Amino acid sequence: MKAQTLRSLRQLHHYVGVLFAPLIILFALSGAFQTFRWQQESGYGGPPPRWIVWMASVHIDQARPKSEKTEAKDQAKQPVTAKSVEGKKKPKKKSPSTLALKAFVALAAVGLILSSVLGIIIALNNRATRRISLLMLGAGIALPVTLILL
Repeated sequence: MKAQTLRSLRQLHHYVGVLFAPLIILFALSGAFQTFRWQQESGYGGPPPRWIVWMASVHIDQARPKSEKTEAKDQAKQPVTAKSVEGKKKPKKKSPSTLALKAFVALAAVGLILSSVLGIIIALNNRATRRISLLMLGAGIALPVTLILL
């Protein structure tokens, strides 16, 4: 490839990375929480914090969590089926291989978060592209928040 093409590709990678870094961090963290079922009472060991429930809802449903009133109405509308009764049985014991995979997923989440944070730091330390990087980072935070609130 030509030097100019590679330079353009690096610049595109830089801006796309800064734009999506906030979402990568959010989804990596919420995905790790979901791996251990921390958004559920059974996984957290009691009522989970609202911010974990919020993150899980955004990750799973791409929306804010439903209010308790809305959730109660939705559950009342659902017919009772054999499958819904089955889902309330006690969970099976987890095998050691499941725990190993969960640990690996948590490690991958830490790696994604660390890589994203380091990428943002590197992007903002480049004086030539700092202003555009800040704009892209701001857009990467503001756009998803705006879309969630709509």
